[in-house]
Amino acid sequence: MSEENRRIAGRYQLAEQLGGGAMGLVWRAQDQRLDRVVAVKELLLPSYLDEKAAQQARRRAMREARIAARLQHPNAIAVYDVVEHDGQPWLIMEYLPSKSLALVIAENGPLPVDSVIQIGGQLAAALAAAHKVNVVHRDVKPGNVLLGDAGAVKITDFGISRAIDDATATATGRSVGTPAFFSPEVAKGEEGGYPSDVFSLGATLYNAVEGMPPFGISENSIAQLHRVAEGTIRPPERAGALTPVLLRLLDPDPDTRPTMPEAAEELAVLAEIREPVPTLVDREPVGEPPAAAAPVETPEPAPATPPAPAPVVAAAPSTPQAQEAPAAAPSTEDDQKRKRAIFGLVGVIVLLLAVVGLAFWIANRDKTPEGQATPSSSSSAPVPTTTGGGEQPAQTTGETTSTTSEAPATTTSEPPPASNTQPASTGTAAQALTDYYAGLLGNKEASYAKLTDAFKASGRAPTFADYSSFWNGYSAVSATNVVEQSPGVVSATINYVHTDGVPETETRTFTLVQQGGQWLIDNQR
Repeated sequence: MSEENRRIAGRYQLAEQLGGGAMGLVWRAQDQRLDRVVAVKELLLPSYLDEKAAQQARRRAMREARIAARLQHPNAIAVYDVVEHDGQPWLIMEYLPSKSLALVIAENGPLPVDSVIQIGGQLAAALAAAHKVNVVHRDVKPGNVLLGDAGAVKITDFGISRAIDDATATATGRSVGTPAFFSPEVAKGEEGGYPSDVFSLGATLYNAVEGMPPFGISENSIAQLHRVAEGTIRPPERAGALTPVLLRLLDPDPDTRPTMPEAAEELAVLAEIREPVPTLVDREPVGEPPAAAAPVETPEPAPATPPAPAPVVAAAPSTPQAQEAPAAAPSTEDDQKRKRAIFGLVGVIVLLLAVVGLAFWIANRDKTPEGQATPSSSSSAPVPTTTGGGEQPAQTTGETTSTTSEAPATTTSEPPPASNTQPASTGTAAQALTDYYAGLLGNKEASYAKLTDAFKASGRAPTFADYSSFWNGYSAVSATNVVEQSPGVVSATINYVHTDGVPETETRTFTLVQQGGQWLIDNQR
């Protein structure tokens, strides 16, 4: 009988494999008794364990599963049952069509701060509920965070895989699992508890917003453990408003870290004062506010480079700022929202003043002592035009002339600054590299054909079998921040997810050459 047609414990009919790693395989299955779809996880025991160690691992996994079944929370995957089949423990769990946070990061790169705040608030709420019933997760990491439709966030695998890890470590004396999301005390060999979950939550959110774990990633697990045990993280650069909470969660001292309920409260407060993000999985990881926050988007272009007319155009919708009030309409019920609306209005006024000043500077920057020859309307028109609602859109060069554009001679003196880091576009080496990684795991043969013979001969991929074997160890890969530095030379951030759910990120520079009308990868460093 094929793998797909197996029936587990005489009740759960396997349908399709959803994923898996070193510690287990996850299947979508049908509960024949209750006629519902469930997720079934087969916990795999390492083959090198002797019978005594294997039996201990089974007992630990079954015990942890029964403990996890005590937790019922909307942000935690429910454990329905735990059974033994063919000598292996199997978990029967709630099924959620979703992607793991690790996969989303690998596909899209770092997430927007507001999305990470939302994710963190929901995870902290679930973990706080778990701690309340004396359940410690012990393996909080992006691979165990599931993102479903409509912003659903759920954490899974409460301590169950770690139970097998612990038994393996006891039997072999070897460190198991990835230390990238360990707390310093766990890295030192201490037992993980509630504070360790708090730190691992912080490390997971750090990874989501920064694109890598707080201690980086190292292929040498011993070196990684030493780095984690020291407790010195890389300062966050993209976390913005999340930074203070993040640093508290990542406190190296477990005694001074917040409790999980405190972390949940801090993240909830932070989410309350930030703009809501409707979805988390489907939204592209850009830093712009969502469409629901449109009233705040209008002044966004103001900080653009001075030669562009965009800042002046952005001032046009500023007059109907009364629409800012509906976002804080229940002001009579909530003083805090009223304050936020006032602060927002003050911010808009300051922004408008900055736009007026910018327009005045643009209008006068090219004036010279001989400027008397220029019609007087040229030097005075832009200021009243801007304050009157932004009739500047007729201008396209950022000159000092009025809307009649009477001084074309100065047009060429202010060209918009060209950037040498253009995003990938069709037909470029940058686009070719982006496409290579986007299609790699789906069609390895076609991707292998995009390497030059010189690249293959360098020892990185001498045969297709070697190439395929290497990439079979990954469940996702993507290229982000792709920039063509010079013709045929492209830099990019490569985001990987190992088959066990562990993310990895590195920056590479590639040399591409054209052969037969297409770009091929000739070198990487």
